[in-house]
Amino acid sequence: MKRNLLILFITLATGIFVGWLAFHPSNAGKDQNDHSSEAEKNEVWTCSMHPHIRMDKPGKCPICGMDLIPLAQSAYVSIDPEVIHLSEEAAKLADVATTVVTKHKPIKEIRLYGKVQPDERLFQSQVAHVSGRIESLSVNFTGETVNKGKILAKIYSPELINAQQELIEASKTKDSQPDIYDAARKKLLQWKLTDSQISSIESAGVIQSTIDVVSNTNGIVIARRVKAGDYVDRGSALFDIADLSKVWIQFDAYESDLMFLRKGERVFFTIQALPGHDYSGEIVFVDPVIDPVTRVAKVRAEVDNMEGVLKPDMFASGIVSSNLNEEATQIVIPKSSVLWTGKRSIVYVKQPGSDESIFKLREIELGPILGDSYVVADGLAEGEEIVTSGTFSVDAAAQLEGKPSMMSSSTGNKNVSAKLPVKNHLEVFNVSGNCEMCKDRIEKAAMKVDGVYSADWSIENKKINVEFDPVKTDIRIIQKAIADSGHDTELFKADDFTYSSLPECCLYRK
Repeated sequence: MKRNLLILFITLATGIFVGWLAFHPSNAGKDQNDHSSEAEKNEVWTCSMHPHIRMDKPGKCPICGMDLIPLAQSAYVSIDPEVIHLSEEAAKLADVATTVVTKHKPIKEIRLYGKVQPDERLFQSQVAHVSGRIESLSVNFTGETVNKGKILAKIYSPELINAQQELIEASKTKDSQPDIYDAARKKLLQWKLTDSQISSIESAGVIQSTIDVVSNTNGIVIARRVKAGDYVDRGSALFDIADLSKVWIQFDAYESDLMFLRKGERVFFTIQALPGHDYSGEIVFVDPVIDPVTRVAKVRAEVDNMEGVLKPDMFASGIVSSNLNEEATQIVIPKSSVLWTGKRSIVYVKQPGSDESIFKLREIELGPILGDSYVVADGLAEGEEIVTSGTFSVDAAAQLEGKPSMMSSSTGNKNVSAKLPVKNHLEVFNVSGNCEMCKDRIEKAAMKVDGVYSADWSIENKKINVEFDPVKTDIRIIQKAIADSGHDTELFKADDFTYSSLPECCLYRK
């Protein structure tokens, strides 16, 4: 009996143990499912086009109808709700790089375009000193080299014949009437006859029917204003002669660059027609008057040209490296670190005290542009670390999380929604132009239109990429603004007056 009770007890205990083993895993799975369900319940879904949308389950965007996507939830919990935290994998994928802000002397490189011009101080106009008829010309074409004393033309003049007759007669009585003799001689001197010519007439006693016009300078004939047989008055210009031993390089400088260009600075330039040769000159003059149409002023450099290789009207391209402040150092950051919205300039600053990729947006005030960098007037301190590569990716993450970004300057779904455009349009169209000055003028004209966020014109294919808000403007307004600056577009042609006022290197019409 006792044996049977023991067997029954053992069997019962075994059954209870087996039952516990059977049902325990099921409870564990249930707990896991509960945790998974809770995680799904806490997951947030958003729209890639409207990041202010927040849903607790997948579905369609109530605005555009796109499929909602899960919002990346970081394990990093920050006290500051405006910071952006990127995982290590996301930062590598977006190629995010940072740089510590430093100070140094800002050097601005200013690119200038212009032409070779004769030195106006070395211009000479060879004129007729007596009225008469051009009997012959010794110089018959422009570009001919002349030396001082060379005979340029012969003039027949009745007045000169009478004056020679008076000199010959007065020379016979010069001892008794010296005043009359001196007056006759001075008359010929005033007509620019040389002492040797006058003495020759006096000694020979023969009247010369023509008089030689001789060059009073060395140089190149740049204009011939008469031909044989023409009648000229006293003082009429016969030839224009330019001495090209020194030349000017006349550059066009935008008004925004004038503050960086000073007398005495060195300009290094190349000549389009003489590749492989580098030249330099000193800035000797900055025009105080700005052209009201092209908005440029002339900047002049002087260059020796004893060999005559620099010809008038050759195109020149120059660079001036201007030290903005010779004593003080300033904060300078790369262009790639700045997101510019037209009204705001922003950077992403890495938060100190952590090795993770944690960034926060900050608005800054920019100073002058230094080629591929900016001077920072306010908003950054030396030693801070900012994003210099992958800035757009960081900003995109901020937009998806509904945090301050280049499209929004404040938190809160309502404000974010108000700042974001419904959808920016990107248009590409042809714009005529030639050089870097054209590029700057075209892009500035487009950016002045309210609602345009970016403009990029290519010198190679003559096309411009414009991103704009279709609610605020349209493509016709943008093309009209560019045409008003002097550049033909697909829809509008620049008026002839504005076009002809462009610098020489920008003239694209044939």
